[in-house]
Amino acid sequence: MTIRPQRLRRAQLAVPGSSEKMIRKAAASAADHVFLDLEDAVAPSEKAGARKKIVEAFNTLDWGRKTRCIRINDFTTKYAYRDIIEVVEGARENLDTIMLTKVKTPADILFADTLLNQLEQDIGLTKSIGLEALIEEVEGLQNVEAIAKASPRLECLIFGMGDFSASMGVLIKPDGKVGPYPGDVWHYSRFRLVMACRAAGIDPVDGPYADFRDPAGYTEEASRSLTLGCVGKWAIHPAQIDWALDVFTPNAGEVARARKLAAAYKEAEAQGLGAIQVDGTMVDVASIRMFGAILKQADLIGM
Repeated sequence: MTIRPQRLRRAQLAVPGSSEKMIRKAAASAADHVFLDLEDAVAPSEKAGARKKIVEAFNTLDWGRKTRCIRINDFTTKYAYRDIIEVVEGARENLDTIMLTKVKTPADILFADTLLNQLEQDIGLTKSIGLEALIEEVEGLQNVEAIAKASPRLECLIFGMGDFSASMGVLIKPDGKVGPYPGDVWHYSRFRLVMACRAAGIDPVDGPYADFRDPAGYTEEASRSLTLGCVGKWAIHPAQIDWALDVFTPNAGEVARARKLAAAYKEAEAQGLGAIQVDGTMVDVASIRMFGAILKQADLIGM
């Protein structure tokens, strides 16, 4: 059984790897996870310089308990392999995970895994660097189950609805809103990604919400993804960090009640009982499984 690092991913903050100012602010933010971007947010002429800025930032700034991640360019470009090599060799143990973009097949995961195996041996890293993968192409969603199980390094999948909408030909209006549709146009995609992640024992994460001046819209999308089983959502602007934390942080009262029920069941089980009643609620082994997600998140947060 693969034992992966347990990380908080309630708010994953996206930061251009070319902006030293934004990187410093990100290090001091309340985000659980920060990924310094080498892909869409960085112009081709700035990519080589951005790698150096990222290494410097990881090696010199205080990131607290945050997960430190880079988002690399996709493997159809000439930049991806150098993104991995230069940042891993430069940041070493100060890099936690690498986010792969436009993942279409398990081969993309295996390429990164093999390259990291060689790098870690060559430079004598004392830890294993994790992988995260964006599902943002039609082929990626078609292969999501195999992708999710492709490597023990893989820690999470992220649904990237922006590029996915382009890949699908979904109608996106000039204001960034999806055209008329009776329901959540992303329901199937999110649901399938979450199922693949849970079957593989990795984290499902929801992607970006473009309008950073719309807390109600962001919160609605985040709440939908939480209900389906996601553990967090991207923040493309610092304003969205608190919105994500609000949605994906369990209610303290619910956590306390879940712990009370779990403790009562554990005591009853020791006495040979399979089901008990606590304050009018029937509790059995299935109930304890249902509390699991809330209690795991609470434990990671330190609630």
